[in-house]
Order: sequence, then structure tokens, then C-alpha cells
Amino acid sequence: MADGARSDHPGVQAELDRLARLSPGGDRLGLERISELLAGLGHPERQLPPVFHVAGTNGKGSTCAFLRAALEASGARVHVFTSPHLVRFNERIRLAGRLIDDEALGALLGEVLDASADIAPSFFEATAAAAFLAFARTPADALVLEVGMGGSLDATNVIERPAVTGIAALGLDHQQWLGESLAAIAGEKAGIAKGGVPLVTLAHPSDAAAQVRKVAKAKGARLFVQGADWHSHVDRARLHYGDAEGSLDLPLPALPGPHQADNAALAVAMLRHQQALVVPSGSLARGMTLVRWPARLQKLRPGPLIGTRDAWLDGGHNAQAAAVLAASISDLAEGRPIHLIVGALRTKDAAGLLAPFQGRVAGVHAISFDHPLAMSAADLARIAAEQGLAARAVPSLQAATAIVPPEAVLLIAGSLYLAGEVLALNDEAPD
Repeated sequence: MADGARSDHPGVQAELDRLARLSPGGDRLGLERISELLAGLGHPERQLPPVFHVAGTNGKGSTCAFLRAALEASGARVHVFTSPHLVRFNERIRLAGRLIDDEALGALLGEVLDASADIAPSFFEATAAAAFLAFARTPADALVLEVGMGGSLDATNVIERPAVTGIAALGLDHQQWLGESLAAIAGEKAGIAKGGVPLVTLAHPSDAAAQVRKVAKAKGARLFVQGADWHSHVDRARLHYGDAEGSLDLPLPALPGPHQADNAALAVAMLRHQQALVVPSGSLARGMTLVRWPARLQKLRPGPLIGTRDAWLDGGHNAQAAAVLAASISDLAEGRPIHLIVGALRTKDAAGLLAPFQGRVAGVHAISFDHPLAMSAADLARIAAEQGLAARAVPSLQAATAIVPPEAVLLIAGSLYLAGEVLALNDEAPD
């Protein structure tokens, strides 16, 4: 089934089955199908609250989580659209602070599919259309909208006039659709820029930054770049932010890992450079402490899968994310041995994913998981060994956790789809 979507609710599952039959497999970019579908549904994308639109290779989901936390801390009712889901399809659509319920979701999917028989939308396009319908019909003050893939041709880019757009960290991923170079990928991500709308970005490598500037200029967007138009740094366990409006002294973000300071700062900069909603500095500070985002260096609770051991979960699935994760987990382990349980899709750069863990982990336990594109445990273990890692293939998550010594720190990583299985097996489904 497309994107591994399943539901325990028979009505939702029936519509997901119908969607799988109707929609072609694989990812497809382009705005023609989503535009035609939304027109047939009465253009719900034109009936939304102020939109905070976020693109990027890594960190866009965390940036969305920071945006939501700060906006809700200010008293705003916030819609959120993110992907993929981890355990339940409902996680993709959050209505005014709460995950969409099964009855509403089933009805919306049915409505979208009834309107799309001659259009053959992709899985993501149909999901986005259902989300826009839900958002248009439920009152809220803001919509935090995460790009699915790329930017210019992503289904979320039908929004004509967002309040602000942002670009998180860039890296090489989805090259078959977005281009082989970082500059090409940056140009695709920058395609969410709109005339007269602020485009706020992290500091990117020079070739990528130049491409973002080129696209922003062509679109007539107002560009605000970290290090030039706004600044952030961590000092004495505080996040210091500054722009033309002044300086802020904020708590460090609750999400672990030093990279989250940049994601949090990007969210602050987006909120400070838009005019649709007033977000006081106190709300920005509270957002830092209230933010939650599953499977992003998440400390797992004691549960059926991991027992009481010290275990962390991360859905990073490319070389850039793995490099950040490897450094972060070393700090968190505080000298204790680390064992990595890893699973990956065949479409990903498994060698690039594993290389950053050389010299940082005591063992690698390669597994497969329930996804049609999941790499076999044997192939993944072989690639890990080629990277100089002590690796073995293991038949299941449960078997892997049983092998890891109880005194070791356990890290499970490599795919958001794997992360979803972990959360389900450990009774930690997002809510």
C-alpha cells in the first residue's frame, strides 16, 4: 500500500484501500493533478488561515514542530500538515491542535476519491487534498504546512499567498526527482517562494545559497538569511537570537541534539518576519520548552519492545542526518557503549547513512521492516561491514533488542517507517 498507510478503523482502511487502487505507485511531482482535484472540490486551498510553509531536506518537520509550539503558546489554534505518519495515518492532519478523528478522516478521503477518479492523483496529492478540505472547514488561526518533497512542484505549493515561507537544512536526498547537486535541490526547495512573501532560510553552502537567492529574486520574494539578516547562536545553555527588531534570550529547545538550535531559530525567524499573527517573545520562549516531535532523537519510554533500557529513536535517513545523529548520540551516551539497530529503504544511500557511525558504535544490528522498499537485513549488514562497522543481520526488531547488552545505549535509526514500527511495538503512538 502506498506509503505504508494502514488504519485500525474499517472506514478509513476502506478508503486507503480504494486510494491504493486508484493512485499510481511511486512519487510524482507536478501541480496539474492537485490543481484539477482542488478545483473540483471548490478550492479549499483558498479558504485557509495564514500559512507557514516549510521546505528543506532535514529539519523541516522539527521546524514545523517549533512553529506549532510557539503559535499555540501564544493562544493560537493551529492546523498542521506533515508527512509521513509514523503509526497512524491520522498523524498527517492535525485540526486546531488535535489529530483528525477516524470518522472525519474516512469521510474526507471518500469525498476526495469520489472527485478524483478521472485524475489519478498520487497518494500524497490525495492526502493533501483531504487535508486542505479539513483545514478549510475547521476554524483555526494558523496552518503549519510541511512540504512533502522538493518545493516548486510539491502538492503543497498550490498555496498562492502564505504568511511566510522557510527553508531548513539542505542535503542530498531524492536526487532522482530533485537533481544531483545541492544547488539544484536548493532551487527546487526555493520554489515555495512567493512574490512579496518573506522567505526565511538557514545559512546554506555558497552554491546552494546562490540558487536560493536567484529563485527568490525571480519570484519577487523578500529573502532573510541566517548570518546576514538574522543571527542565532548557543551560549551558556541559552539560545541567543537577533534580527533588525532586536535580540532574544531563549531557553534551549526541548528536542535533544545541537542541530535543533538551528531548527528552533529558523522557526523564530519565520515568526518574527511575518505579519499575519502576533507572537510575543514569551510565547517563543514557552514554545522552546513545550515542543514535541516524535522519532527525532526521541528518548523512548520503558515499554514492551525496549524494556527499561536506555534507548533512543531517530528517523533520519540520509547522510547529512546521520552525521548529525552520530555526533548527538555520542554526547548523550556519556561514554557508555552504543549499539545501533538500523533499517533502511533500498532507495536510500545506505553507505552514506552508516559511515558517520564509524568509531562511534560498538555494534550494528541490521534488520528489515514492513515496507515494500525495505532493504534486506543481509544487504544492510554487508554495507555496514564495508564501512568498517561490526555488523550482523538480525531477523527482527525484537531479536535485535534482545541481543544488545543491557548496559549499552540503544539507538534505533535509518527510516521513519522503521521508527513507526518501533513506536507501535513500544506502545508510544503519537497523539
